[in-house]
Amino acid sequence: MSIANDAVLLITGASSGIGAATARLLAAPGRILHLQGRDRPRLAEVERDLQATGAEVLTHPLDLEDRAAVDDAAAALASSIPRLDVLVHSAGMISLNAVGDASIADLDRQYAVNLRAPFALTTALTPALIAARGQAVFVNSGAGLRAGPAWSQYAATKFGLRAMADAYRAEVESDGVRVTTVYPGRTATPMQAEVHRFEGREYDESAFARPEDVASSIIHALDMPRSAIVPEVMVR
Repeated sequence: MSIANDAVLLITGASSGIGAATARLLAAPGRILHLQGRDRPRLAEVERDLQATGAEVLTHPLDLEDRAAVDDAAAALASSIPRLDVLVHSAGMISLNAVGDASIADLDRQYAVNLRAPFALTTALTPALIAARGQAVFVNSGAGLRAGPAWSQYAATKFGLRAMADAYRAEVESDGVRVTTVYPGRTATPMQAEVHRFEGREYDESAFARPEDVASSIIHALDMPRSAIVPEVMVR
């Protein structure tokens, strides 16, 4: 296994969905988990669950739309975490509209959460990742590979996240840092329920992959021997 028993981990979007499922699978005695989330009650619930595993859990309630708060949090985390074994970017938000009807304010919000925040946090935490020869995981989307009608804004941020991860992988590979992008298909998450509301379709979560399925693929990539690099994982 590549994830040490005393690993230090940071997971964004950890209050629900794939982020929460990943945190639950990674929690173990001796590990330190830093969890970011916007929903304070849900984040506190995840914290309680994980503390029962014997892991040390530190929560960071933070709205990734708030650029100044993100920059302050990134600086604070960089100064308090000298070594980071695993960084998982799972937070995301979506707004769907045709280009001709889209709101630029919605684009700005998606850019802030889906691209700017991962960029700011990764930049600040790169020294800690290098110190640990750690691993960074970017949870992307099928929209990071192709865009359809009404998906232009969200897809643009996810295409950008893919570009960032690809460049970052090439930049830090020689430092021993592994970078993986995960492309989940439609998954039973709060975001998927929101997409169905926009599409005017009934939402049946049993028709989709579970967050735990995607989280398992993340753990598998993290657990690969150090001799292996997993650049991309697609989950359908």
